[in-house]
This record gives sequence, C-alpha cells and structure tokens, in this order.
Amino acid sequence: MLRHIDRGDQGSAEKLSALEADHDSGGALPAAPKRRGSAELSAGKLGVVMNLPTLTTLALVLAYPIGYAAYLSFHKVTPAELRRGVFPSVGLGNYQRILSDPLFLLALKNTLVFTAVTVVAELALAIAIALLIGQRQVWTSRVTRFLILLPYAVPPIANGLIWSFMYNFDFGFLNRLLFSAGLISKPVNWIGDPNTALFALTVPYIWRTLPFAVLLVHAALQGINPELFEAASVDGAGAFTRFRHITLPLLVPILVVLLVLRTSFAFVVFEEVLAITQGGPGDATWVAVWYSYKRSFAPPFDIGIGAASAYVLALIIGALALAYVTMIYRRIE
Repeated sequence: MLRHIDRGDQGSAEKLSALEADHDSGGALPAAPKRRGSAELSAGKLGVVMNLPTLTTLALVLAYPIGYAAYLSFHKVTPAELRRGVFPSVGLGNYQRILSDPLFLLALKNTLVFTAVTVVAELALAIAIALLIGQRQVWTSRVTRFLILLPYAVPPIANGLIWSFMYNFDFGFLNRLLFSAGLISKPVNWIGDPNTALFALTVPYIWRTLPFAVLLVHAALQGINPELFEAASVDGAGAFTRFRHITLPLLVPILVVLLVLRTSFAFVVFEEVLAITQGGPGDATWVAVWYSYKRSFAPPFDIGIGAASAYVLALIIGALALAYVTMIYRRIE
C-alpha cells in the first residue's frame, strides 16, 4: 500500500515538473474549462442594463407626467370634476377652444416676438463677448471671464425682482441713470406702457441667460486651430475676413445647438413675467406659458385648457427646432 502511494506521489511530482518545465519554456498552460450556462452580455445588452436605472427614473419623473398631461388635454378638468374624480372626454374640444381664443393668439404672438428679439440679441452678444474674452492681449479678458458668470448664478425670480426695482417709475435706478446722462427729460414707465413692457422683459432675460451662450461659444473658439488664422493673415486677410471665412463657419455646429436651446427656453419664459409684469399692463405681456398658467391655476381653473395650450406650445417648439437643424445643415452641405 505504501509503495502504491509513493508511486502515485512520484507520478504527480513528475507531471508537475513537466508542466513547470513547459511553462518556463514558453508553453501555455491548458485553459480552464468554461462553465456551462455562463454567457457574456453583448455591448448593446450591457448598455441597456447599465442605463436601465436612468431610463426607469426618467420614465417615472418625465414620461408619466407628460403622458398624464396629454390625457388631461382631451378631457374637461375643472374643480367640479376634480371633486367628483370623473373627467368627461371632450376630444379635440380644448384644442379648438384655445386656437379660437384671441387671448391665446395674442400670447402666441408675444411669445414669437420675445423669442426673436432675445435669441438674435443673445447670439450676437455671445459671439462678441466670447471673441473679446478670448483675446489674450486684452487685459479686461480675465476680468470679463469672471464677471460674465455672475448673472448665471442669480435665481430667475430674484433676477426679475431686481429688474422690477430698476424699472420702477418713481425711484427706479434706470430712469435716474438715463436722466443723469441727459438721455431722457422725464421718467419712462418701462413696464407700465404697453408699447415698451414686452421689450423691457427681454433685457432681464438676456442678462440672465447670456453667460450660458458665452461659455459655449468661448469653448468652441478654443477648439479652432490658431494656424488657420496665421495662414490667413499671411495671405493678407483682415480681421473681418478671418471672422467671416474661418471663425463663423467653424462655429456653425455650436450655433445650431444654441439656436435650438435658446429658442426652446425663450418660448417657455415665465419667471420674468411673474416677477415683473404678471402679464400686464392689460394683456401686453401675456406669453404662451403665462396663458397656460392662468388658465390652469386661476379662475375658472380649467386644467384641460392649460394642458392643451402647453401641448400646442411643445409642438411649435419641436417644429421650430426641426426647421432650424434642417435649414442650417442643408446650407452647409
């Protein structure tokens, strides 16, 4: 029995020695057998699994409220229906009511005017300021990089309240400044005059949202190869020519993104209206989101009408974004 064990140990030692010699000489050890039933996930399936928690959260936080709002837009939802818990279906009745409501059409017109003014002004100012703070030889560039971020840190409601005090007819800082400079001879009722109230709202909004656009354009400018400008300068191109033929074409992708984002955000302006004019004077500063808010949360509290107007606004924003992207990239091609 002992001899058999010794022989077995001797045989195992010989096999181990052979494996070690084979490993030292560069030979590969035999691969371990794969376990049955263990299969690796493909890249696509792994991506779905990794993003599943985020998709679930978005579905609960965004998809359900959006879907429920769509449901409400096709039903009559007033305090009486809320008490009963029964929402009668009206089909497209809510949409027909708002599209035939002169106040909604006026709010939509004001929204378009507000969006056009703020988007054009913001893009132009963003490019100009980004070019300024990108100049190393300008000593104000470092100071400007710091100061440009300050408005972005101010909450929208606080921003509106600050500007409402500045616009005040009796003791507003803006009237005092313009009067001291000799630009006006009497105080101007900036937010009390229907002719100026809507345009007065554009200034606080641009002041608050401009830093975001400046940062994006500034980042895009840093990605342009400086050798392109040096080569153009050698060929005799001036500053405007370099901007027109080098800078502006290379900024088109980021400008498209800004155009879509700024249009979408300007269409849903609300905080400045709430803090400064509250839709007044009269209905001069009624915008689309203010219309939805007043119809839903003010008498007669018709939530179905508010939901329908919000969906009309969302469709307009989506159509404009699609038109922007299609038009600009078609010109590039």
